[in-house]
Amino acid sequence: MSKQFDVVVIGAGPGGYIAAIRAAQLGFSVACIEGWKNPKGELALGGTCLNVGCIPSKALLESSENVEKIEHKYADHGISVSGMKVDITKMQTRKDTIVGKMTKGIEFLFRKNKVTWLKGFGSFVSGGDAGGDKYTIDVKNNDVVDTVMAKHVVIATGSKARHLPGIVVDNVNICDNEGALMFGVVPKRLGVIGAGVIGLELGSVWRRLGAEVTVLEAMPTFLAVVDESIQKEAWKVFTKEQGLNIKLGVKIEKVTTKKSGIMVEYTDDKGLAQTLECDKLIVSVGRVPNIDGLGVENVGLKISDRGMIEVDDHCLTNLANVYAIGDVVRGPMLAHKAEDEGVAVAERIAGQQPHIDFNTIPWIIYTSPEVAWVGKTEQQLKAEGVDIKAGQFPFAANGRALGQGESGGFVKIIADAKTDRILGGHIIHAHASELIQELVVAMEFKAASEDLARIVHGHPTLSEAVREAALAVDKRTLNM
Repeated sequence: MSKQFDVVVIGAGPGGYIAAIRAAQLGFSVACIEGWKNPKGELALGGTCLNVGCIPSKALLESSENVEKIEHKYADHGISVSGMKVDITKMQTRKDTIVGKMTKGIEFLFRKNKVTWLKGFGSFVSGGDAGGDKYTIDVKNNDVVDTVMAKHVVIATGSKARHLPGIVVDNVNICDNEGALMFGVVPKRLGVIGAGVIGLELGSVWRRLGAEVTVLEAMPTFLAVVDESIQKEAWKVFTKEQGLNIKLGVKIEKVTTKKSGIMVEYTDDKGLAQTLECDKLIVSVGRVPNIDGLGVENVGLKISDRGMIEVDDHCLTNLANVYAIGDVVRGPMLAHKAEDEGVAVAERIAGQQPHIDFNTIPWIIYTSPEVAWVGKTEQQLKAEGVDIKAGQFPFAANGRALGQGESGGFVKIIADAKTDRILGGHIIHAHASELIQELVVAMEFKAASEDLARIVHGHPTLSEAVREAALAVDKRTLNM
């Protein structure tokens, strides 16, 4: 006889495991289907984010930033270091240990909240014909197939790395995000295809550890999605100060693996044929929804032309009681977006009326310095014909930033010229990921720049730069 649950979640990444836990908290019997195996071949919860994405990349970013501080920044503090050694194996072990703690933590949370982990991959078999009948789902674990039934199903199968035609990713020499996190030695020459979030983060990790990094980007504009003022500052820092060799407007023609390394043939922004030779190549050209083997055809689940599951504003699919969240649906492919959608769906199943404002979801690039933003850019607002005013404040005028030796970057706040309501916040700084949250809260509560300007901020703190940027919106900064 099939096992039966109130709610079955397919996928245990940030969206899936959070949805399962929240549904269990609300009193439902819940199962979560996950058959992910980590690089060691072990079944693990947490999906891409915890295993080969957000968490391991941030661990390596921190390690590489510490190397850079020792090599280039501590001398300004009067601290001299000699004989420094970098142990990549130990660095990787530390990363793996952190990942292990996080994934085991989810197992504990499942036990605590009485969520059943069904080990395997979920596939729809039938159900939903009568607008509320239970769905039958097969759970496949190698040659073993179990069957479960549920009235409510949450699809949280996430995304996978997008690969380019004709380029075979072996995750040894030519890598996507998974292989790029597992280098055993620092490559002398590293090529990166794609100057997006993943390409810049992983490229900067290995540059700081000693690799000569060349980034090939198809777009003619660097970081086209961020505010133009941030674009200019980031370009200057990453290319001139940090030495990333970024080439824009290129077209990849051919990639060949040879004994001497990898040969990338491409056309530059002037239409001229060029070549890049490297020891390792990272392909980071975005991600695509993962619906492989989900059995969508068995239940008539609608898929868009872009391969995403079609949902309404509440993440409900065309099928009764079937929801989809995270990277597999419209909207930004961000772990925290998936988490909040997971909470919202669980609460909606319970009859509540949750709401997510996509305009107040923060975006973060964990380079050094970090780039973070919320809301709209100045170029977006101008294109929409919105009358705006903006204020900017540099960390070079912030006492705490100077004391920390992290005085690069600035905060920019954009407000409606008539109502003063904050429409966007943009930060480039070593701690932008933490500082952006104040602007997220402000926008969520429909704050005006005057509201932030009137709030007392502790001194000396980095957050004072946010207040000063708010003051700058009305051209009344106090420390510049």
